[in-house]
Amino acid sequence: MKVILASDHGGINLSKEIISLLEELNIEYEDIGCGCEDSVDYPDYGIPAAERVASGEFDRGILICGTGIGMSIAANKVKGIRAALVHDVFSARATREHNDSNMITMGERVIGAGLAREIVKEWLGTEFQGGRHANRVGKLTDYENK
Repeated sequence: MKVILASDHGGINLSKEIISLLEELNIEYEDIGCGCEDSVDYPDYGIPAAERVASGEFDRGILICGTGIGMSIAANKVKGIRAALVHDVFSARATREHNDSNMITMGERVIGAGLAREIVKEWLGTEFQGGRHANRVGKLTDYENK
């Protein structure tokens, strides 16, 4: 599995925690920034990360900003992306099982490092259930392709 990671200035500290987790899990990743505490614009990081997931270069993506909301909106503008804003372990599992999410977003100002690590572990380790859920995800893809 290959994971792309991006954050804006509001998610830089949580991003470092997730990088540490990915290294512990021996998961191949690329961090595309921002790597700074200076104010930056989340679309400048979220959209390129989403494009690289949509292209198939990366299997999954993790985006972090202050709340996770801006990154979620940005990523979901990219055709083929199903980015879910996640702040609990149950939702992380459900968004993989039911929605086949290929990206998650989280907010550093909303959750702590320990919970974020558990969310990412659960999300990375959960498979899409398919079945009735595949039909629903297919409807989203059909709509995108209009």
